Amino acid sequence: MDTLRRVLYLEAGVWAVSGAALVLAPRFVLMTVFDQPAQGEFAWLRLYGVQAVGLAMLMVLVAHRIEQLWWWSWAFALVTAGTAAIVVLNAAFGLTPHQSSALWWLFAFVTLIFAFALLYGLFVSSKEQPFPD
Repeated sequence: MDTLRRVLYLEAGVWAVSGAALVLAPRFVLMTVFDQPAQGEFAWLRLYGVQAVGLAMLMVLVAHRIEQLWWWSWAFALVTAGTAAIVVLNAAFGLTPHQSSALWWLFAFVTLIFAFALLYGLFVSSKEQPFPD
């Protein structure tokens, strides 16, 4: 359970920081950090930022009660694996020839590490405590 708890806390921190960055400075994150083309409207990115902060809060909630709620982490594993798949595909095939892919590959690497760490934590937790009846 300790592995899963640590992964949830760490990933929650990453989601909270990245979500706050999207809420507070979406233009900087999109255009400067990720070198993406300008968007006419940044409200969508702010909405994603709010969702990321909310997801981080739920991860912390589950991590606090991991002994009883460890199996809820499957939802976070699904979100993280799905995010990793989208980011890897975008880094590999979705960028224009002049866009930098370095941060996209870093994003892909981090999400893949979190996905595998969550799956490993779920595997270990299922051995320690089976699914509730």
